[in-house]
Amino acid sequence: MAKVKFILKEPTSKSDTLIYLIYNYQYKRFKYSTGEKISPKFWNENNQRVKESKKFPEYPEFNSRLDTLENGINNAFRRLLNDGIQPNNELLKKELEFELDDKVLKQRKKTLIEFIDIFIEDNKSIKQPSTITVYNTTLKHLKNYAEKKNKNIDFSSINLNFYSDFTKYLTQDLNMSTNTIGKYIKTIKTFLNEATERGLNTNLEFRKSKFKTISEETDTVYLAAEELKIIEEKDFSFNISLEKTRDLFLLGCYTGLRFSDFTQIKQENIIESKSIIQIRTQKTKEKVSIPIHPIVKRILIKYDNAIPNSFTNQVMNKYLKDIAELCEIDTPTELTTTKSGITQKSTVPKFKLITTHTARRSFATNCYLADIPSISIMKITGHKTEKSFLKYIKVTQEQNADKLLNHAFFK
Repeated sequence: MAKVKFILKEPTSKSDTLIYLIYNYQYKRFKYSTGEKISPKFWNENNQRVKESKKFPEYPEFNSRLDTLENGINNAFRRLLNDGIQPNNELLKKELEFELDDKVLKQRKKTLIEFIDIFIEDNKSIKQPSTITVYNTTLKHLKNYAEKKNKNIDFSSINLNFYSDFTKYLTQDLNMSTNTIGKYIKTIKTFLNEATERGLNTNLEFRKSKFKTISEETDTVYLAAEELKIIEEKDFSFNISLEKTRDLFLLGCYTGLRFSDFTQIKQENIIESKSIIQIRTQKTKEKVSIPIHPIVKRILIKYDNAIPNSFTNQVMNKYLKDIAELCEIDTPTELTTTKSGITQKSTVPKFKLITTHTARRSFATNCYLADIPSISIMKITGHKTEKSFLKYIKVTQEQNADKLLNHAFFK
């Protein structure tokens, strides 16, 4: 039997929180944002309605809207069954909104903060957890900025004055780096673009050229072929964790896959007849085909085509630094970052900068230096333009000159 339930997004929140409608039917679960918000102190969890309280005098109208939602989902479900249609979440949502038209959905325009809440919830099942974390952190900074600066944040207030003030807040109050600030501005633009597409926002100030995503080139590193050879030939049999990490890392260095992909290679991804690995990437959902490098082949044989379970990204990053240090990959490397508006420089040994993502960057750079056409490499890395690809790889002016010396033009 189908059952309706209303729950709070954050039951322990000290401020207003979203109410979700949960509909359990035929061993399935449908979750729908009501667009309504309430302080948990006014919520009766047993009745799943607002408490009848003088401190919240609008409770009759509020509860009436929840009743309308409950009746709406039940009517939508029954109508599908009566029409001989097997219900699913997509059909239920469509029928529910048809049922509620002019009753609940058009009662009040959503604020920007309310929209972001709903947008994040809607994307939890289709975006990577790391992306959802960025969304939530951006929302948190917006709320904190509004509170500390006594500002009203809504669609109409997002203009160049907001941009200037908010970036100043992130820079001076929170001591953020240029790229971190750029990441949050980019996310805000993502929210606003989606709200505009949905017809909730008509203020297009955020699309002006001065409302830009700021960035600076990061001092990332790659491992040259000689350094990878040292790592490959190093005996780590004394520590199984380091050995396994080394092998997984080399898979990334010779496939160009991200951590989330090279740690998930399955036997069915290995097409031995064609000597390729074929996998659908988690981030872009695109299928890529990668020739099996001899080193990749040796690792696959070592593990009988069954890649060992990986550590978490954080743990693997720690082991990678230990591996690189043991391999004496310690070239002094200068770091330049802009934080709190001040450019800071420091020098660290190279092994301290090695992470799982170094594998992917090493693949792209080494392929480029080996004269593999950029377009062929981009088919694997997923870069859409050569400009973005060339910014991604780490080729020095000297390396570029050496590469050009072998070109027919300079012969």
